[in-house]
Amino acid sequence: MKLWEQYADITPSARKIHELLEERGEIIQNDHIAIRTFNDKRINIDVLEKTFLNVGYEAKGEYNFETKKLFAKHYEHSTDKNAPRIFISELELEKCSAELQETVQNILNSCNQEIFNHPELVLSGSVWKSNSQAIYKSLLNESEYAAWMYIYGFRANHFTINTNALKDFETLEELNNFLESKGWKLNASGGKIKGTPEQLLEQSSTLADLYAIDFEEGTVEIPSCYYEFALRYPMSNGELYQGFVASSADKIFESTDVKLQNA
Repeated sequence: MKLWEQYADITPSARKIHELLEERGEIIQNDHIAIRTFNDKRINIDVLEKTFLNVGYEAKGEYNFETKKLFAKHYEHSTDKNAPRIFISELELEKCSAELQETVQNILNSCNQEIFNHPELVLSGSVWKSNSQAIYKSLLNESEYAAWMYIYGFRANHFTINTNALKDFETLEELNNFLESKGWKLNASGGKIKGTPEQLLEQSSTLADLYAIDFEEGTVEIPSCYYEFALRYPMSNGELYQGFVASSADKIFESTDVKLQNA
């Protein structure tokens, strides 16, 4: 899968964790893939979702993140129950400062506009010039999400291991403890486990890997992507819950936050 290869290239920890679990005899199933964008009409959710709608996905849930000024939707495949869910979020630019809005517009306007119509836009990375540390820092001051998008663009922000499908780990806490014993740092914002059995979904994640970016001003390591782990609980009808919990996802977003790297 192209999305995985593109993601793993800048997230070596994900490949290592994947291999570590496979060495224990686990068969890895993917719970969901997350993708980020801006709500500019050229590249918003309505644009990116077409890639997935065209191969049988259907829109399901919608989510709002007031503090981070984000809106998101998730998608499930109409016939393949083993296909990963797709989670697409977008930064609501109209809720951001005039300075940030202008910066994003300048970034998008600098591109060959035809690129936004490409059927594989979701795999295209940063289709704009993204080597200014000054622009990165100006975005970071207001929105870590916007700064991440400027550097990394269109790609999987994270993949997610379906913990329900693991045979040796009955709880998310067991998986977390195993990963920490092997030296991985987890996102502790809001607790290492976000969500509860009552909410029907528990999630945890590694902190994003650091990836060297060659800016005009010099090379700097910037948080790239992270690996997430999800455990779903049965609803009253006995079927596993398929959606997401906004309050938990809000904290998962912070796995790429520069501040958490230094906590």
